[in-house]
Amino acid sequence: MTKKGRIILTLRNRFQDLEKKLENIITGCQQKDTRSQKELYDLLGGKMYGVCLRYAGNTDDANDILQDGFLKVFEKIHQFKFEGSFEGWLRRIFVNTALERYRGQYKIINIQDSWRELKEGSYENIVSSITVDELVGLIQELSPKYRAVFNLYAIEGYSHKEIADLLGVSEGTSKSNLSRARLILQEKVAQYYNTELKMQL
Repeated sequence: MTKKGRIILTLRNRFQDLEKKLENIITGCQQKDTRSQKELYDLLGGKMYGVCLRYAGNTDDANDILQDGFLKVFEKIHQFKFEGSFEGWLRRIFVNTALERYRGQYKIINIQDSWRELKEGSYENIVSSITVDELVGLIQELSPKYRAVFNLYAIEGYSHKEIADLLGVSEGTSKSNLSRARLILQEKVAQYYNTELKMQL
């Protein structure tokens, strides 16, 4: 067997081991085994915290959403039938938990504004110059309504119809709020980049 073949086989075996481990953890959680619950938290808590952080306005809120989300996971995990991605199933619970926290702040009117575009065409270059953590920080500065629509559409991949159903708004409202969120975010990124640039001079 070639070196490349051995590497592929090793990676495949590790992936299968991880799948088996996760399956055992899920089964344990379905039996309300506290050690399995801790293992699931340790295994996927970090990833789910990243999801919570994008929807929350600060780290305290993100931690609250994380705790509430895991309580719901342990409550509903018996519903998981080992069909499809467990991580995708888990993610939906945390997204819904985050949305529920800010639910009352999503009922907004679809206002047709004449939003101005950035005059500089260097947005892509600006984005590539900041870290993921810095970008998440800027997303957190968006209001809950803009933050939710931006995350659901640009990161989670929901359609405007799905977002409208989730937030109880019209598709037009979802589209207009996504446009507004993008423009605000662009301006924040540009402002952040210019501030950083001045500090370096």
